[in-house]
Amino acid sequence: MSVKVRKFVVTVEETCKEIGRDIAPPTRRAAALAVIENPFAGCYEADLEVLMQAGEELGRVLGEKAVAALGVAPSAIESYGKAAIVGEGGELEHAAAILHPRMGKPLRQAVEKGAALVPSAKKMGGLGTVIDVPLGHKDAAYVRSHFDAMEVRVPDAPRHGEIVVAIAVTDSGRPLPRIGGLTTDEVKGEDGLR
Repeated sequence: MSVKVRKFVVTVEETCKEIGRDIAPPTRRAAALAVIENPFAGCYEADLEVLMQAGEELGRVLGEKAVAALGVAPSAIESYGKAAIVGEGGELEHAAAILHPRMGKPLRQAVEKGAALVPSAKKMGGLGTVIDVPLGHKDAAYVRSHFDAMEVRVPDAPRHGEIVVAIAVTDSGRPLPRIGGLTTDEVKGEDGLR
């Protein structure tokens, strides 16, 4: 790994009942997080190549960990998202360097395909900061049933010189979706929209 990892955290949510109704099969989502050292904490650096490379590596590692946590084939993943929290010694551009230039390709490989853009969020924060990892269907942005988010946090991170990086995946949409739009069986997955 091009940066030092202090810890990994993997979490799974399974919703079996919503508003008194059984959800069968349950809707499930998983997040894999890495707490990494920020090599540029406390200083300005023009060349963020190290963080871009870390994003590529973490796209693969966290994508695979999140898929494995759901115990399904990569092709069964329906939606995905990514996020990062930068400790106070860093800057938002450090999160952008991890999330944007190179993370998408290995994440798409981990979930088999992924024609749609990967939704993302970034923020600054201290220990235990919560972030909502935005979720969207991996192959078609117009699938409204998959517009969602998964709240994640690491109680002891990010420290001053750290970054928390998160990837979330689902094997379904929200429980009881009923606002219309493109359905999963109508997805073509060619243009990332439909």
